[in-house]
Amino acid sequence: MKNNLKVERVKSRLTQQKLAEMVKVSRQTINAVEKGRFVPSTVLSLKMAHFFRIPVESLFELDDGDLE
Repeated sequence: MKNNLKVERVKSRLTQQKLAEMVKVSRQTINAVEKGRFVPSTVLSLKMAHFFRIPVESLFELDDGDLE
């Protein structure tokens, strides 16, 4: 899964820690999602999209391998 989390976070001038506090997860979770090492739950994905006021599809998208 690809994500634009870091792009949106930087556009909003937020640190990983601040975003983590806003969506109630650890900074390490935000870091792992940004690096593609962790796929967030549906609830967390929706929370982050809601926080940035964008559709979840703008924040996350499937890789071709995810479709098989």
